Amino acid sequence: MTVEYLSPQAALTLLEQGAILIDIRDTDEYAREHIPVARSFPLSSIEKGQRLQASAGNIVIFHCQSGNRTRNNEARLVAAAAPAEVKIVDGGIDAWRQAGLQTVKDKSQPLPLMRQVQIAAGMLILLGVLLGYSVSSAFFLLSAFVGAGLTLAGVTGFCGMARLLAVMPWNRR
Repeated sequence: MTVEYLSPQAALTLLEQGAILIDIRDTDEYAREHIPVARSFPLSSIEKGQRLQASAGNIVIFHCQSGNRTRNNEARLVAAAAPAEVKIVDGGIDAWRQAGLQTVKDKSQPLPLMRQVQIAAGMLILLGVLLGYSVSSAFFLLSAFVGAGLTLAGVTGFCGMARLLAVMPWNRR
């Protein structure tokens, strides 16, 4: 089955006609910002085999942040929405926002976990380099340790820093 990629405006037209919009981003990303009519159905749920309650004749439109997750998981999305017709918002919520269409933002929600990991890892590496040059070369080991952790996370899919950040008080809501 061929999946049609829609501009945000074309998707909005179909939504006004009764199509269903599904946001496949993680729940923390959805909580921070989402399209008003979108339902959260994370890709991780789809990967576990959960399916949408859609019937033939329905149009289900999927979106993510930039379009990469939807593009890379096209077959999974089609299977999760079967027998409905599947379409994808080209460019995701980023394109939706750039088109001047409305989103709901809740700045009181924590940043998405992966952004927290990026910020923490970047700060620790920078700190290790600065301290390594100004205090003791032993501090370069901090940067090496963080780099090794990121490499391990990329190879195995297990990110210890993400697990640690996930249990921090600001992420427990």
